[in-house]
Amino acid sequence: MANKRNLVIILALAAILTFGVLALLANIFEKKQEARDRFFRVVEIGEFETDPAVWGKNFPDQYDAWKNTTTDYGNTMFGGSGKRDKLAENPRLKELYAGYPFSIEYNDERGHGWSLVDVKEIKRLGQNKPGTCMSCKSSDNVRLWKEMGPNAFYNTNMYKLDVKHPISCLNCHDPKTMDLRVANPAFIEAMEKRGVDIKKATRQEMRSYVCAQCHVEYYFESKKNPLLHFPWKHGYTLDDMERYYDEEGFHDWVHPESGAKLIKMQHPDFELWSTGIHARSGVSCADCHMPFKRVGSQKISDHWVRSPLVNVAAACQTCHRWSEDELKSRVLAIQMRTRKLMDRSEEAIIAAVRAIKTASDAGAGDAALEKARSLHRKAQMRWDYVQSENSMGFHSPQEAARLLGEAIDYARQAEVEAIKASAVGGKTARTAKRP
Repeated sequence: MANKRNLVIILALAAILTFGVLALLANIFEKKQEARDRFFRVVEIGEFETDPAVWGKNFPDQYDAWKNTTTDYGNTMFGGSGKRDKLAENPRLKELYAGYPFSIEYNDERGHGWSLVDVKEIKRLGQNKPGTCMSCKSSDNVRLWKEMGPNAFYNTNMYKLDVKHPISCLNCHDPKTMDLRVANPAFIEAMEKRGVDIKKATRQEMRSYVCAQCHVEYYFESKKNPLLHFPWKHGYTLDDMERYYDEEGFHDWVHPESGAKLIKMQHPDFELWSTGIHARSGVSCADCHMPFKRVGSQKISDHWVRSPLVNVAAACQTCHRWSEDELKSRVLAIQMRTRKLMDRSEEAIIAAVRAIKTASDAGAGDAALEKARSLHRKAQMRWDYVQSENSMGFHSPQEAARLLGEAIDYARQAEVEAIKASAVGGKTARTAKRP
């Protein structure tokens, strides 16, 4: 009797164990299947669907995160999500950019969701902004580049373009495959000229290329024909781009005080990053600004694109095994050192500008001031390269320090050359007011 009871118990336990194992296997299979399925197709997304809300029906988690790009999470020491007035924070910029629209209004960038609002409201160029200004502000561009062609797009008044949505899904994704892809014609043209076949890009390379469509140095061909170009013929470094601009004889504007022909750097984040340790280690832009996160059994990129300083656990600690406080302090130490070098370079450049102005007022002609103006151009280009990118030097600290050191040196050389030139008018540039 006892043996029969034991047999029943053993059979019951075996049945329970078998059921448990089968349930576990079924759960594992279900999770694997869930992870394998990249999305559940609720709607068909058209080839030129520009509305992110439509994409959001298939990708609700990514869409909800993207909507957060309009969230004001506050300012970091040198960036953040607020609408910071750079001219109010640093009045020296008005003198450094004198004669150029950036001396009228210059705000720090906000999230992608604000791109369309901010470009329409900015006072620079007033109501006469060419379509080129819209190039990195709207998902509708992808459709318009196809319908109008890039050249017609660039030459149309920005306010007359049929745009409704800010930067969003269509700028970076193929609607059919959902793979990352680039769409900006200027980026594609620049990479072709460099002999880079984008179709052969790895997924990790593409996680930086989609950002490099916009977060780069660029220029308009001319006021009459504002075609968009990237100056990458010789490479991505400042020296490479300076060589290109010098060969082309290009300048954005003439400084009204010094008479130097200057370049306004835009936001060369990709170029500075490409010289840094993260790029050399294979870390992409998205790894830090759109780190992976878990949603159920799926691993997705966080589409709330933002400063890694407010997301250190996901953005940094995946690779760096230090505390959040330690990592933040290391980043801020680099940024504060960069800021101090920028202060000294700005003071040096302004001193050079005032010395050249004084020499010119004293009677020094263009020939006598040619070298001083050339040095002003070189100094300003290096300072502005670091000033205009968005990491306060963190994307490549040593390169940023090198360029700012050179900027200080070139600016002081320009000041000396101006003092020499001023002697022809019997008045020395040393009388110029110090910045």
